Amino acid sequence: MAGVNSYAQQSFFKPSVNYNPQRIKGIIVTEAIAGAAVTAWLNYLWYKKFPRSSFHFFNDNNEWLSMDKAGHATTAYNISVAQNDILRWAGVKSGQAAFIGSFSALAFMTMIEIMDGHSVKWGFSKGDMLANIAGCLLFDGQQLMWGQQRISLKYSYHTTIFPHYNPGELGRNLPQKMLKDYNGQTYWLSLNIASFLPQTSQFPQWLNLSAGYGGEGMIGAVNNPKEINGKAVPSFERYRQFYLAFDADLYRIKGIAPSANTLFKLNRFIKMPAPAFEWNTLSKGQFYWFYF
Repeated sequence: MAGVNSYAQQSFFKPSVNYNPQRIKGIIVTEAIAGAAVTAWLNYLWYKKFPRSSFHFFNDNNEWLSMDKAGHATTAYNISVAQNDILRWAGVKSGQAAFIGSFSALAFMTMIEIMDGHSVKWGFSKGDMLANIAGCLLFDGQQLMWGQQRISLKYSYHTTIFPHYNPGELGRNLPQKMLKDYNGQTYWLSLNIASFLPQTSQFPQWLNLSAGYGGEGMIGAVNNPKEINGKAVPSFERYRQFYLAFDADLYRIKGIAPSANTLFKLNRFIKMPAPAFEWNTLSKGQFYWFYF
């Protein structure tokens, strides 16, 4: 197996050898402000329109063809990645940074579930929490086992026709649609092939193989309504999609400029557009020359 130091640096920031308390203070202040801002934004986007309630649980495991669960796992995983990077930059040791990073990611996602638990519209979802835990464990397990991320969770999005019929649920503008329209979202398990091969291998270090999951035909959470606000909604068949595609970890390319490398590291979270093959629960296959 390849050694953990034989691949391009994954971190957004160069890890510090020495513990830096000033950086830690800066991280705490910055993340406290960012957390408050995100909470306020979520309150405006999700919770403002619905009454508060006493804390309660809610089983939503049959909603949105489980796309929301894939989103929870991917979000928790990538928050863990980012937190680990920041803590290593501040000089926190590798194992401690991984644990604190995944724990803080889980704490943030739990805060969202608690907010859901106090909303009449939703509730605390055990399914969401299991997905959050799975995402954190995927990160933490790889750090403990290999000291790097060989398998990542990524996101991609393309626009669809479905928000037109239910903009209140699926989004009115592009930022809302990217968050709410599960029809256009795809979640990817992206495996870096070279990191599983011997160090002497000449296989491209940046080339990944990805398995994706998506869903389409969803106007409502469980079933599609026949009309919304008095307007008829066409009949759409709801189905799950499974993808196989190549991906690229651009930040693993050797010899690129540091500024470009930093930009390329956004690719840690976002799937590269590429040819893809889809198989769905309608028992139909389709090849895309360019899928995102």
